[in-house]
Amino acid sequence: MTKTFFFYDLETSGLSARDDRIMQFAGQRTDLDFNPIGDPVNELIRLSDDTLPSPEALCVTGITPQSTIADGYSEAEFARIMVNDIFTPDTIAVGFNNIRFDDEFIRHFLWRNFYDPYEWAWKDGRSRWDILDVVRMTRALRPDGIEWPVTEDGKATNRLELLTKLNGVDHYKAHDALSDVMATIEVAKLIQARQPQLFSYLLKLRDKREVMGLVNLDDKRPFVYTSGRYDAEHDKTTVAFPLTAGRNGNVVVYDLRYDPSSFIDMDQKQLADIMFASWEERKAEGFQKLPVKELQYNRAPAVAPLGVLEQERGWDRIHLDLEAIERHKKLLLAAPQLAENIRTLLEGRPEFKKSPDPEAQLYDGFVGDKDKIRIESVRNANERELADFHPSFDDERLPPLLLHYKARNYPTTLSEGEVTEWEAWRSMRIAAKLPLFMKSLTKMAQTASDDQQFILQELQLWAESIAPAVDD
Repeated sequence: MTKTFFFYDLETSGLSARDDRIMQFAGQRTDLDFNPIGDPVNELIRLSDDTLPSPEALCVTGITPQSTIADGYSEAEFARIMVNDIFTPDTIAVGFNNIRFDDEFIRHFLWRNFYDPYEWAWKDGRSRWDILDVVRMTRALRPDGIEWPVTEDGKATNRLELLTKLNGVDHYKAHDALSDVMATIEVAKLIQARQPQLFSYLLKLRDKREVMGLVNLDDKRPFVYTSGRYDAEHDKTTVAFPLTAGRNGNVVVYDLRYDPSSFIDMDQKQLADIMFASWEERKAEGFQKLPVKELQYNRAPAVAPLGVLEQERGWDRIHLDLEAIERHKKLLLAAPQLAENIRTLLEGRPEFKKSPDPEAQLYDGFVGDKDKIRIESVRNANERELADFHPSFDDERLPPLLLHYKARNYPTTLSEGEVTEWEAWRSMRIAAKLPLFMKSLTKMAQTASDDQQFILQELQLWAESIAPAVDD
């Protein structure tokens, strides 16, 4: 089959893929020259009565829970559309910051609705890509032919709405999913037209084998790395070096911008105090960060050979020089204990406390082969069949997940006991989030515009309608 892009964007009830929900899904399929294939997708997804959205998020998107109820698909309905009609074989799923944000929502959405949360991104020729990192590396290394935005105080920014405005791209409504999709397509077209060689090169990095050919521990070489984790003053770009093994077969890299001398003689406790410091500790005066990060091969990282810096003043653009890079690399190679200490600390790092919520337990383990067959039976069952459908799952996450799936999508299938169980979970979830929700609602109301006031009023009504019943 011929590969196609599917550009997509989400508007969500908040920022947490584990706890928040997709409210709008929009997308457009194109060929690899960005010619549209078929009509755009622009749909709402019903918000369930177990979710209190973020007032801040909805004041940006303008979507109310009530509008999703009136015009949206159920999650189960849209999950079927997503798998069967959108993320089809040989589709390249692409967005603007999708790999770190939207893709995570897709995974949790599919998990909740009894679909494999990973296959949509890799199986049968599928892959994913992210235009934001393409924008970042283009700005850092090959900026000619494109106007690059800065903030009012002169700092570089790659916000989509500013990038489109400066380059004359039609972006009629920022933070509307379909408008953002169309804007992303135009930005991709712009980069392909102005810097075709870099564009084509980065497109290949969807394949993790391409990345591993450049970044690996068997043939350690410095490489150019563009990432949102790096400093904006250097256009998010540095020269990194493969240091040690990371989790899940990935690699930890060192930022060669920084002299490693002060870290080489640190023991594991000293390194741990830096690596696992809290946000408050990192912001303290005098805190010295450890310039390492994990590079994940399957996230289409924007990496390139060192030779790209020899052209178009590359070294000057990212404020580095080869002499410093070589000096810092030699210090790392002469002190293998640093890499070993970091590897040991990462291996022994305590896991995050597991959530009691089955919907947030996606990454607690992989589903076994027998349960995969049972999962398929769940999503293929109709409403009548689900009423008496109780598979013997091996995975303890799946029975409560099935209850939630039925309650959201097919509430008439619940038995009396299941209704009680669901209501107890739903009430606990809302009660936990209600204080922060009301605090945000009150704060937003003090400065909201007329349009935003309407959103906040709708949110107030929504909260009242789904609040747990209080016994007299």
